[in-house]
Amino acid sequence: MRGQLAKVKESVAFLEKETKLRPHIAVVLGTGLGGLADRIKAASVIPYKNIPNFPISTVASHEGRLIFGSLGGKTVAAMQGRFHFYEGYEPREITFPIRVMAAMGIKTLLISNAAGGLDLSFQAGDLMLISDHINLTGQNPLRGDNVDAWGPRFPDMTAPYSRRLIDLAQKAAKDLGIKIHKGIYVGVSGPSMETAAETRFLRIIGADAVGMSTIPEVIVAVHAGLKVLGLSVITNVNDPDNYQPAPLEQVIATAKGAEPNLVRLVEEILRRM
Repeated sequence: MRGQLAKVKESVAFLEKETKLRPHIAVVLGTGLGGLADRIKAASVIPYKNIPNFPISTVASHEGRLIFGSLGGKTVAAMQGRFHFYEGYEPREITFPIRVMAAMGIKTLLISNAAGGLDLSFQAGDLMLISDHINLTGQNPLRGDNVDAWGPRFPDMTAPYSRRLIDLAQKAAKDLGIKIHKGIYVGVSGPSMETAAETRFLRIIGADAVGMSTIPEVIVAVHAGLKVLGLSVITNVNDPDNYQPAPLEQVIATAKGAEPNLVRLVEEILRRM
């Protein structure tokens, strides 16, 4: 863990030389949602490959860039692309950028993803605010030695997603005329999609949407004391009694189709923060 601490400090030192901006808000853009970055008035755009110790995005639609700039009237740091278990990364590698941004002074994390709907009232292209999550990845990024300066050994997960930010987002969506759900996100490791039997199980345990990301970053964000708002774009609805394939191309296309509403909503949320 001492090595991890040194790596974070090295990355922070590099980034603080690359940009003069010191944002308090970070945005993570998930599968098919990288276009939100086009709305950022960028002051600095830094490829992950240039940042010491950063992992590299290997998934289609994940550009792999850290952008510092202005969005919704706020100064932000935006990750255009993230990392996943199924790429072969370890939990601490996946969450390394969150550690770096927290060390740079980030206080709030807005995190988005593309997810399969489990609630049959959902429709492809809908947006869902994450009210809570279920971690079925079998992994936890806090496993191992704890760095007390980063956060407590046993962080409280009573409300990992800020209730104040959820209320703010719901009001913003209502004022914009954007339909939005609120539900529980379940994270799995992937990369294989869920079987019909697994889908039934996920619905039985109370999940409303399923995906292969987000939860590791949220756990580390909570550990670091950040306020978190999670947003899912529902790319398809998994009905186990009428199960249909959801190829990646469809997932990306649906996410991109929902992006205009997501962009409007995120910008309005930022304006109201």
